[in-house]
Amino acid sequence: MNKEIIYQKLYEKYIRLTENNRDHFIGVEIEMPIVNLNRQAVDFSVVHQLTKAFCKRFDFAVSGIDDKGNAYSAENKDNGDILSYDCSYNNLELSFGREVDLNIIDGRFKEYYAFIQEFFKPYRYTLTGMGVNPYRRYNRNFPVPNGRYRMLFHHLHSYRKYEGLMEFHPFPEFGTFSSASQVQLDVNLRQLPQTLNVMNRLEPLKALLFGNSPLPDYDPDLLCCRDMFWEKSTHGINPKNVGMYDREFGSADEILSYIADTSIYCVERDEKYINFKPINIVEYLQSDAIQGEYYDNGVYRDITVTPRIEDLAYLRTFKFEDLTYRGTIEYRSACTQPIKSAMALPAFHVGLAQRLDSLDELLRNDDVIYGRGYTPAQLRKMLVRRNLPDFIDVDRLYGLLRQIVDLAEDGLRERGLGEEKYLTPLYERIERRECPAEYMLRQTESGVSTEKLILDFAEI
Repeated sequence: MNKEIIYQKLYEKYIRLTENNRDHFIGVEIEMPIVNLNRQAVDFSVVHQLTKAFCKRFDFAVSGIDDKGNAYSAENKDNGDILSYDCSYNNLELSFGREVDLNIIDGRFKEYYAFIQEFFKPYRYTLTGMGVNPYRRYNRNFPVPNGRYRMLFHHLHSYRKYEGLMEFHPFPEFGTFSSASQVQLDVNLRQLPQTLNVMNRLEPLKALLFGNSPLPDYDPDLLCCRDMFWEKSTHGINPKNVGMYDREFGSADEILSYIADTSIYCVERDEKYINFKPINIVEYLQSDAIQGEYYDNGVYRDITVTPRIEDLAYLRTFKFEDLTYRGTIEYRSACTQPIKSAMALPAFHVGLAQRLDSLDELLRNDDVIYGRGYTPAQLRKMLVRRNLPDFIDVDRLYGLLRQIVDLAEDGLRERGLGEEKYLTPLYERIERRECPAEYMLRQTESGVSTEKLILDFAEI
């Protein structure tokens, strides 16, 4: 296939929509672990009962049914909200149809959340605002039984085929017990390179505000294991598919070239998902045939795939700032937040989007973490840890964080919707100098029980 055609199709998928004047809508996705406080595996039949009750109460229509006939996603056609289970029935996700006003999203979130919690109460189940399911060891950590999640589970477990290529972590089932919160914001073409550059430089500092996935039995110094889960899995075989950008972009063409260097690892044929070794998307589309495997009644069978341009629909990256086919940037580096501060994350991003030039100037002139020979990605790896590097002046560091949140507050005030109230938890974290993960570890070390923390992080 002609390379120019491939680039044109990539442009149409990722860049074309940003050429239009965007309306600055907001999309919010919140994943939450389902926890059985009896320290037993979550009974999926209870989860399926919840789904039915939720659909009836809020007029959601089932939009996805697994191989056993159970609903794994449902949508409200009026507002675009979706209830789904991300990777596993241990992980519930609420996704909200695009809105201009965060207050509207917050109102619906609280209504849905209250209903779910009330339904779970007789079973001693709860949702909670943690980035890792604290009772994961008790759960049945296997995927939703459908083609997509079975394929993903198989792909992640295939890491042993690639040992020697890179270092892999021992948690290929991480999708069944890790939870995140994502924000999607419309972006205009003229601001696209600047937005990716600035928000990429912000990532190390975001770790200090939003880290909420400690994994003390694996690495007691780690506050956000989310980065590691993705980067040291089969998703990270091509590092351009995950994490942070290793460069700054000067144009949309440079962004497109970066996307053209990412890899594809699955397609679908005849309603069957097919896995194969991650391969550069251009190389894939220029190949005559690719050898893969598909699931068939409990076994995996070999198959030969003939690439076609429509397979671009299956190109999926997991960047911290991910340019999507919707003309949005999806911010996906943050763990699920404590429930009472669920809107702090989207408010932070919405406010800073209003102050992009000021944030750009602040970070380019920074000498608290920058200007010492480290890249943004290297700094992120340092700042997701409990012990900060010696070269950082902690007082100045938290002063910088306050300046950044102040910018977000200014941006939100300019919008005139009262959304700046959602930033209060971030100012409290700056004052205490601890992210939710640090708070969790400190409480644990002082003798607070895991159940108490689960309920603390579940409070609305």
